[in-house]
Amino acid sequence: MQVMKWSVIALAVAAGSTQMAAASSQSESKGFLEDSTFNIFNRILYHNRDFRSGEPKRSAQSYREETGLGIRLLAESGFTQGTVGVGVDAHSLSSIKLDSGRGRHSNGLFATTDDGRGDDTQTEVGGAIKFRISDTVLKYGNQMTASPVFSTDDSRILPEVATGTLLTSNEIAGLELTAGRFTAVSSQTATGRGSAYDGALNSINFAGASYSFTDNFSGAIHASDVEDYFKKTYVNLNYNLPLAEEQSLNFDFNGYRTRGDGKELWDEVDNNIWSLAAAYNLGAHTFSVSHQRSSGDAGYAYGVDGDGTIWLSNSVQYSDFNAKDERSWQAKYAVDMATYGVPGLSFMTRYTVGDNIDVVGVDSSAEERELDIEAKYVIQGGAAKDLSFRIRNAFYRADNSYGGDINDFRLIVEYPLSVL
Repeated sequence: MQVMKWSVIALAVAAGSTQMAAASSQSESKGFLEDSTFNIFNRILYHNRDFRSGEPKRSAQSYREETGLGIRLLAESGFTQGTVGVGVDAHSLSSIKLDSGRGRHSNGLFATTDDGRGDDTQTEVGGAIKFRISDTVLKYGNQMTASPVFSTDDSRILPEVATGTLLTSNEIAGLELTAGRFTAVSSQTATGRGSAYDGALNSINFAGASYSFTDNFSGAIHASDVEDYFKKTYVNLNYNLPLAEEQSLNFDFNGYRTRGDGKELWDEVDNNIWSLAAAYNLGAHTFSVSHQRSSGDAGYAYGVDGDGTIWLSNSVQYSDFNAKDERSWQAKYAVDMATYGVPGLSFMTRYTVGDNIDVVGVDSSAEERELDIEAKYVIQGGAAKDLSFRIRNAFYRADNSYGGDINDFRLIVEYPLSVL
């Protein structure tokens, strides 16, 4: 992995001699106010889970059903002109409970009150200051992140929000370098800075590089150190092979190596996990298969470093197929109906099966499987342009020694508004 890292940098430096941009982003800055944006993002989420086998065993609750509204106000300034540009970002995140109940709560949409109900409303405000030199940006404060080793999640009403410093550099064409240090991350149901899991983030340091070798081949390597939990390394290789007009093959490899470190607050986490996906694109249709394999002393661990930190092919709607020693396969089909005269409409279905799961206290290995069916429609024009409706339906089945049977249904309505 170290060899790959240095080879990427060497290639990028060589390419930079002929690909350096004539003008940088900062030199083209129009100003603090002139480049400002203000967006409002609205999301309604209806979510139910039917624990058909009576799970979770820790309570008598076997059915959960909740609906909520999330409203996000996102303001981003431009950068002041000059050699060093300065700007600020600010956000307000609010959730409103539309439907829930003490007997139907705990789908991860709302915080829990003292009497075991979903909280009626929640609001979080935050901001960040940012600096830019040429094509390099340094940002400090509250922000959403999308690194393979530190990724905030956005699968419920509101996203996780991290607090810290992020450096992103695009000085060389095709090469992006990132580095960061964060000391807190909120869950999707809390306004405080903690973790969605037991314990909380003390600090995480990470760095990474991604490079486009050609228009069709790219690679990336990232590494992180989560204080008192673990150290993690991630690699990615992606290759696209054009075959003919509207036909192509794509191969995508993702892999993580995790090792316990410091106090090892999550106990045993040593794990290697990788996935390889192959997709055939034929006009409006995409057919894909993927294989994922986990090995080591435990399953793949994530969460304290962001609930989105699992960039693997078989991480799907309900399960991640990341258990100890698990091997999983997936077959997937997707279609874009624009080709058939219905722009904005798309469908997807996939089936994932995993076996060889090592369950503590069970002599034989366990199995799990999941069928996902999705449909989405985005309004293409008029006053409601970009208003989208999405249905996600997952049917999950597993050995009772591992997970039981669960049906997971979500209806998501999103309406982004660009005010400025």
